[in-house]
Amino acid sequence: MRRKSSLSWGFFPRSYQSTLFLSRACSFQTGFMAVILMGIFFTFPVFAQTNVDIVPRFASLRANEVNLRTGPGVRYPIIWKYLRQGLPVEITAEFEHWRRIRDWQGEEGWIHRSMLSGQRTLIVTDKTRDLRHRPRSDAPVIARLSPGVLGTINHCEDMWCFVEFSDHEGWLSRNEFWGIYLDETIE
Repeated sequence: MRRKSSLSWGFFPRSYQSTLFLSRACSFQTGFMAVILMGIFFTFPVFAQTNVDIVPRFASLRANEVNLRTGPGVRYPIIWKYLRQGLPVEITAEFEHWRRIRDWQGEEGWIHRSMLSGQRTLIVTDKTRDLRHRPRSDAPVIARLSPGVLGTINHCEDMWCFVEFSDHEGWLSRNEFWGIYLDETIE
Protein backbone atom coordinates (compact mmCIF):
# COMPACT_ATOMS: atom_id res chain seq x y z
CA MET A 1 0.00 0.00 0.00
CA ARG A 2 1.23 3.43 -0.87
CA ARG A 3 1.56 6.15 1.77
CA LYS A 4 0.30 9.58 1.01
CA SER A 5 2.81 12.40 1.21
CA SER A 6 2.32 14.97 3.93
CA LEU A 7 2.40 17.61 1.21
CA SER A 8 -0.84 17.79 -0.67
CA TRP A 9 -0.42 18.74 -4.28
CA GLY A 10 -4.13 18.79 -4.95
CA PHE A 11 -5.31 17.88 -8.40
CA PHE A 12 -1.94 18.05 -10.21
CA PRO A 13 -0.76 14.83 -11.92
CA ARG A 14 2.27 13.08 -10.42
CA SER A 15 4.52 14.12 -13.34
CA TYR A 16 3.99 17.80 -12.51
CA GLN A 17 4.63 17.47 -8.79
CA SER A 18 8.43 17.67 -9.07
CA THR A 19 8.10 20.72 -11.33
CA LEU A 20 5.79 22.38 -8.81
CA PHE A 21 8.21 21.62 -5.98
CA LEU A 22 11.07 23.28 -7.91
CA SER A 23 8.81 26.17 -8.81
CA ARG A 24 7.85 26.67 -5.16
CA ALA A 25 11.50 26.46 -4.07
CA CYS A 26 12.53 29.04 -6.67
CA SER A 27 9.71 31.35 -5.69
CA PHE A 28 10.73 30.97 -2.03
CA GLN A 29 14.30 31.99 -2.89
CA THR A 30 13.07 34.87 -5.03
CA GLY A 31 10.69 35.97 -2.29
CA PHE A 32 13.45 35.73 0.32
CA MET A 33 15.75 37.88 -1.81
CA ALA A 34 12.93 40.37 -2.38
CA VAL A 35 12.41 40.66 1.39
CA ILE A 36 16.15 41.24 1.93
CA LEU A 37 16.29 43.88 -0.82
CA MET A 38 13.17 45.62 0.50
CA GLY A 39 14.73 45.70 3.96
CA ILE A 40 17.84 47.36 2.58
CA PHE A 41 15.79 49.75 0.43
CA PHE A 42 13.51 50.87 3.25
CA THR A 43 16.30 51.09 5.83
CA PHE A 44 18.55 53.32 3.73
CA PRO A 45 16.29 56.42 3.76
CA VAL A 46 16.29 56.31 7.58
CA PHE A 47 20.05 56.75 7.56
CA ALA A 48 19.78 59.44 4.90
CA GLN A 49 17.30 61.47 6.98
CA THR A 50 19.24 61.54 10.23
CA ASN A 51 20.98 64.83 9.46
CA VAL A 52 17.64 66.50 8.52
CA ASP A 53 15.97 65.86 11.88
CA ILE A 54 18.46 67.67 14.11
CA VAL A 55 17.25 68.35 17.64
CA PRO A 56 16.88 71.06 18.81
CA ARG A 57 15.45 72.93 15.81
CA PHE A 58 12.71 75.46 15.10
CA ALA A 59 9.38 74.78 13.39
CA SER A 60 5.95 76.43 13.39
CA LEU A 61 2.39 75.40 14.19
CA ARG A 62 0.52 74.14 11.13
CA ALA A 63 -3.06 74.63 12.35
CA ASN A 64 -5.16 77.27 14.09
CA GLU A 65 -5.87 74.90 16.99
CA VAL A 66 -3.10 72.67 18.39
CA ASN A 67 -3.14 70.71 21.67
CA LEU A 68 -0.05 70.69 23.88
CA ARG A 69 0.04 67.50 25.98
CA THR A 70 1.97 66.35 29.04
CA GLY A 71 3.34 63.31 27.19
CA PRO A 72 3.79 61.79 23.72
CA GLY A 73 0.32 60.37 23.04
CA VAL A 74 -3.40 61.15 22.97
CA ARG A 75 -3.88 59.45 26.34
CA TYR A 76 -1.90 62.25 28.02
CA PRO A 77 -3.90 65.26 29.21
CA ILE A 78 -3.97 68.53 27.31
CA ILE A 79 -2.16 71.26 29.26
CA TRP A 80 -2.44 74.07 26.73
CA LYS A 81 -4.30 74.83 23.52
CA TYR A 82 -2.60 77.03 20.92
CA LEU A 83 -4.96 79.08 18.77
CA ARG A 84 -2.44 80.70 16.43
CA GLN A 85 -1.27 79.14 13.18
CA GLY A 86 2.35 79.96 12.32
CA LEU A 87 3.52 80.38 15.92
CA PRO A 88 7.22 79.44 16.11
CA VAL A 89 8.19 76.58 18.43
CA GLU A 90 11.46 74.88 19.25
CA ILE A 91 11.54 71.08 18.93
CA THR A 92 13.59 69.75 21.86
CA ALA A 93 12.95 65.97 21.60
CA GLU A 94 11.28 63.33 19.43
CA PHE A 95 9.42 60.12 20.26
CA GLU A 96 7.90 58.20 17.35
CA HIS A 97 5.34 60.63 15.80
CA TRP A 98 5.45 63.07 18.72
CA ARG A 99 7.65 66.13 19.23
CA ARG A 100 8.42 67.81 22.54
CA ILE A 101 8.33 71.54 21.94
CA ARG A 102 9.05 74.78 23.78
CA ASP A 103 7.26 78.01 22.93
CA TRP A 104 8.60 81.56 23.15
CA GLN A 105 7.36 81.89 26.75
CA GLY A 106 9.13 78.70 27.87
CA GLU A 107 6.04 76.45 28.06
CA GLU A 108 6.93 72.84 27.18
CA GLY A 109 4.91 69.81 26.13
CA TRP A 110 4.24 67.29 23.36
CA ILE A 111 2.60 67.84 19.95
CA HIS A 112 1.92 65.34 17.17
CA ARG A 113 4.28 65.93 14.24
CA SER A 114 1.36 66.43 11.83
CA MET A 115 0.59 69.69 13.68
CA LEU A 116 4.04 71.13 12.85
CA SER A 117 5.35 72.81 9.72
CA GLY A 118 8.92 73.34 8.57
CA GLN A 119 8.14 76.95 7.66
CA ARG A 120 10.39 79.30 9.62
CA THR A 121 8.45 81.95 11.45
CA LEU A 122 9.21 84.49 14.17
CA ILE A 123 7.46 86.31 16.96
CA VAL A 124 8.46 89.83 17.98
CA THR A 125 9.44 89.88 21.66
CA ASP A 126 9.63 92.27 24.62
CA LYS A 127 8.90 95.71 23.13
CA THR A 128 8.07 97.54 19.90
CA ARG A 129 10.76 96.88 17.28
CA ASP A 130 11.79 98.78 14.16
CA LEU A 131 11.67 96.98 10.80
CA ARG A 132 14.53 98.45 8.75
CA HIS A 133 15.06 99.06 5.04
CA ARG A 134 18.63 97.68 5.14
CA PRO A 135 20.53 95.44 7.60
CA ARG A 136 21.92 98.33 9.66
CA SER A 137 20.77 99.98 12.87
CA ASP A 138 20.90 103.43 11.23
CA ALA A 139 18.83 102.38 8.17
CA PRO A 140 15.42 104.01 7.59
CA VAL A 141 12.50 102.48 9.51
CA ILE A 142 9.82 100.83 7.35
CA ALA A 143 7.41 99.86 10.15
CA ARG A 144 7.12 99.55 13.91
CA LEU A 145 6.33 96.03 15.12
CA SER A 146 4.44 95.39 18.36
CA PRO A 147 5.31 92.47 20.67
CA GLY A 148 3.49 89.29 19.66
CA VAL A 149 3.41 90.04 15.91
CA LEU A 150 4.12 86.95 13.76
CA GLY A 151 6.24 87.01 10.62
CA THR A 152 8.16 84.74 8.25
CA ILE A 153 11.95 84.48 8.13
CA ASN A 154 13.22 84.70 4.55
CA HIS A 155 17.01 84.65 4.99
CA CYS A 156 19.69 85.95 7.35
CA GLU A 157 23.02 87.73 6.98
CA ASP A 158 25.27 88.01 10.02
CA MET A 159 23.14 89.46 12.86
CA TRP A 160 20.25 90.58 10.60
CA CYS A 161 17.37 88.66 9.03
CA PHE A 162 15.18 89.64 6.09
CA VAL A 163 11.64 89.01 7.34
CA GLU A 164 8.11 89.32 5.97
CA PHE A 165 4.93 90.41 7.69
CA SER A 166 1.43 90.74 6.23
CA ASP A 167 1.99 94.19 4.70
CA HIS A 168 5.73 94.81 5.10
CA GLU A 169 9.11 93.22 4.55
CA GLY A 170 12.48 94.36 5.78
CA TRP A 171 15.39 93.70 8.11
CA LEU A 172 15.21 92.85 11.80
CA SER A 173 18.09 92.16 14.18
CA ARG A 174 18.26 88.54 15.43
CA ASN A 175 18.03 89.63 19.08
CA GLU A 176 14.70 91.44 18.49
CA PHE A 177 12.61 88.33 17.86
CA TRP A 178 12.28 84.66 18.83
CA GLY A 179 12.45 81.82 16.28
CA ILE A 180 16.11 81.49 15.27
CA TYR A 181 19.42 80.61 16.92
CA LEU A 182 22.05 83.36 17.02
CA ASP A 183 24.57 81.22 15.10
CA GLU A 184 22.05 79.66 12.66
CA THR A 185 22.22 80.16 8.88
CA ILE A 186 19.03 80.51 6.83
CA GLU A 187 19.38 80.98 3.08
